[in-house]
Amino acid sequence: MTTLPPLPDIQSLWQDTAPPAPTPQPLAGDMQTDIAIIGGGYTGLSTARALAARGVDAVVLEANRLGWGASGRNGGVVSGKFRLGFAEMARRWDIDTARRMHDIGVEATENIGTLLNAYGIDADYRASGSLRCAHRAQALESLRAECDWLRGTLGDDAVSILSPEEMAAETGSHDFCGGMLNRHGGIVHPLKLHRGLVAGMRRDGIRIFDTSPVTAIERTDSGVRLHTPGGTVNARQVVMATDAYASLTPATRPVERRVVPFRSAMIATQPLTGTAGEALLAQGRSYTETRRMMRWFRKSGDRLLYGGRGAFGKDDSPAAFAALERAMFRQFPQLQGLAVTHRWSGLVAMTMDSLPHLGRLDDRMVYAMGYNGTGVALSNWIGPHVAELALGGTSQAALMGQLPLPQVPFYPIREVGVRLVAGWYQFLDAIGK
Repeated sequence: MTTLPPLPDIQSLWQDTAPPAPTPQPLAGDMQTDIAIIGGGYTGLSTARALAARGVDAVVLEANRLGWGASGRNGGVVSGKFRLGFAEMARRWDIDTARRMHDIGVEATENIGTLLNAYGIDADYRASGSLRCAHRAQALESLRAECDWLRGTLGDDAVSILSPEEMAAETGSHDFCGGMLNRHGGIVHPLKLHRGLVAGMRRDGIRIFDTSPVTAIERTDSGVRLHTPGGTVNARQVVMATDAYASLTPATRPVERRVVPFRSAMIATQPLTGTAGEALLAQGRSYTETRRMMRWFRKSGDRLLYGGRGAFGKDDSPAAFAALERAMFRQFPQLQGLAVTHRWSGLVAMTMDSLPHLGRLDDRMVYAMGYNGTGVALSNWIGPHVAELALGGTSQAALMGQLPLPQVPFYPIREVGVRLVAGWYQFLDAIGK
């Protein structure tokens, strides 16, 4: 990226419905801390909270306005699901590993309610679960096998299979031949959550600076020195919590090539009260399709949000937004004639093994990243494990802390690769494979 932050805010439904943004507080002058954290999103904040709980001083440095990145513009889906399925984890490793990862997912979803209560945040949270919507019979059979495995092997009775009739009653769409309901998790207003956490943490005395891009990291005799336009931070350790936005400054290049940034686009309708679309998605859950190029939808207030992969490049894509609108109106003809009022996108950090990772780059640098599109719950949960690593301990985050995060091969041509893979997936979806 040729232009250094801070960059302009991204206009979204969340920006228009959240409390006012906090006044920017850039770093000014030089300071000392135990741990410096690059990135003021959920991961950076949860790490700072965990350090503070242990009596360790930390400073958070955000390059843009707080909530600018994924934490402020995601879909607000609270899920403990990993992109790699639990049965596949058991096959590759063992059943105990799969069970621990499943437990982590449940812990992470339940942690959102705990956080909201602890800080007194009203973020429109609904612990309503999620529904995966089968677009064809083969996909439903896969969901049925997954549901049977989760119930029979892991004892998870929060999952169940819905019939086509139940799906139509639940969603208002006749597109689906069945689905799998998961009662863990729910939905939240992501920017209300983020701004509430920032306000509460600042009240607790945790130092959080925004519009303060780290332009260089210098090794010193006692640790590291982080340089920003307004001053420096001297610390014993640095945590990189940039996820898909590690390319914003040269300082975080050590982790930039370990994930593939994939653009995800979202649209939101006008308010549906008094329209034919008012009764859609009546249970207020999050919903995802089983297509390879996954689309998802949910309600926020009385608006319908519709999102999906398939936007490419560094900026918003009119073509991607148009494709989402066509898909939404086809799936929900009740919305025909209603206005789409908001369009925005953001980056998802995909990893080569489909798992999030936390680890150590060297004796002074720790990272946590790669949520593969399901980071709202996990990134708010992961802080104590990142803090433990930064303080010289070992992670108990199962696979996420045990496996190395290798560099992405052929990284300079990643966008070409992403386009080719996505194009192939779109073709397979179109012919029903």
